Amino acid sequence: MGVAEAAGDGIIHYLPTEVFDGVVINMQTMYMSWLTMAIVALIVFAATRKAEIIPSGIQNVVEVFIDWLNGLMEGNMGAEGRRAAAPFVITLFLYLFVGNEIGLLPQVGPHFTSPTNDINVTLGMAITVSLTVYALGVMRNGLGYFKHFIQPSFLFLPLNILEELSKPVTMSLRLFGNILAGEILLIVLYMLAPWVIPDIWIGFSLIVGFIQAFIFTMLTMTAIAPVFRSHH
Repeated sequence: MGVAEAAGDGIIHYLPTEVFDGVVINMQTMYMSWLTMAIVALIVFAATRKAEIIPSGIQNVVEVFIDWLNGLMEGNMGAEGRRAAAPFVITLFLYLFVGNEIGLLPQVGPHFTSPTNDINVTLGMAITVSLTVYALGVMRNGLGYFKHFIQPSFLFLPLNILEELSKPVTMSLRLFGNILAGEILLIVLYMLAPWVIPDIWIGFSLIVGFIQAFIFTMLTMTAIAPVFRSHH
């Protein structure tokens, strides 16, 4: 189904399917998540299958991204933070980058959507980031890591808990809103003016997809950084 047909039947299809009594899964989101993971795996496989000392082709492209992310991590979290968080952060960025772009590409044949246009995905990823921060904090600082919840005073506990709960919500809403809005606008443009204008918007949207992946990744680094600054 092309974009125009998809727009005619409905703006965004999540294909909700009840798998158990009361348990509904958005199958379109699942399919696109699996596709995103497969693409990331293929990219990494192609880049490392015949790794050379002097990189070229896709190995060179992937190494440029990894070196760039390593530089950001070291600048925000220090050398030790980079070593501890690099696998998680790099995987997160690659998934977000590929996932954001899938739904913003020109549609030929099947109607692809970004898995990140589903609030369930973005909220799940933001919660995963929070849990990763807690896990790293406890591994590095013990249970004393959680003392920041009662600083500067025990009276601030409710406010600190509220702040902690709001972080994954705001992270997820920012990513979800931008990607979903981009896809909806792209479909509407295809309906109103099928030529030229949507292609211009696609080019802009691809940049937006990269920026949103970058912002989410930077917020992840910012969340992890205090874990390695608080150890004494």
